[in-house]
Amino acid sequence: MITAGRVSVNGKTVKELGTKVDPGKDDVRVDGEPVLLDIPGKPVYIMLNKPTGVVCTASDVHAERTVMDLVSQVEERIYPVGRLDEDTSGLLLMTNDGDFANRLTHPRYHVPKLYRVRARGFVPREVAIQITEGVDLPDGKTLPAEVKFVDFDTATQCSILDITLYEGRNRQVRRMMDAVGHPVRELARIAYGTLKLQGLNVGTWRKLRPDEVAGLLALAQPTPTPKKSARPPRPPHYRPPKPVLAEEDAPEQTK
Repeated sequence: MITAGRVSVNGKTVKELGTKVDPGKDDVRVDGEPVLLDIPGKPVYIMLNKPTGVVCTASDVHAERTVMDLVSQVEERIYPVGRLDEDTSGLLLMTNDGDFANRLTHPRYHVPKLYRVRARGFVPREVAIQITEGVDLPDGKTLPAEVKFVDFDTATQCSILDITLYEGRNRQVRRMMDAVGHPVRELARIAYGTLKLQGLNVGTWRKLRPDEVAGLLALAQPTPTPKKSARPPRPPHYRPPKPVLAEEDAPEQTK
């Protein structure tokens, strides 16, 4: 395009390859149309506490709100690291560092992500074991996960669990819990690698410290994918108390 005389700088046609411009000052055009030039800046790393009802995308004409609306004060152009569903809340990372984003989301690195799950009904130990060993989904069996019992809410008849994943499939937690018969009622990501959501109000964000970025990158090291034949450890501390079930959830009495 340059040698063909289609490029102009500050109103003058340039044909010399390697002509230097200042992206912040010079007016660069191709065929008379202005060209927007990205100005390289320092890497930015942000942790956001995403509310439900907000879409994880840079732009969506059909969405009322996107995560970009929550970080509009950030001068640099940033984007989400992975995604959380519109109806899922919690810890979302955003950056302008492509290598950082790839290291945290690529399946080969297996960076742990912790979710607080409110699931319908009482989730017994045998179901927790099934989750730790992998759940069969249409796109293949999930990798071994970790499951910890937190509480049982008698008012809503829901089990509250902490589930740690080492992969990032689309709507994975929800699909896993559907497959084992305990659909998700509420879902929030409360930790990502070494980062925890504590102290960050819903809808607010903060920049990561250099040591936090280094801690995440230290976790994002290539690790071999667990063999499907290998038996993962069963949850040794998954011993929830016997819940008080609602009448519709209680087993029928045999005569």
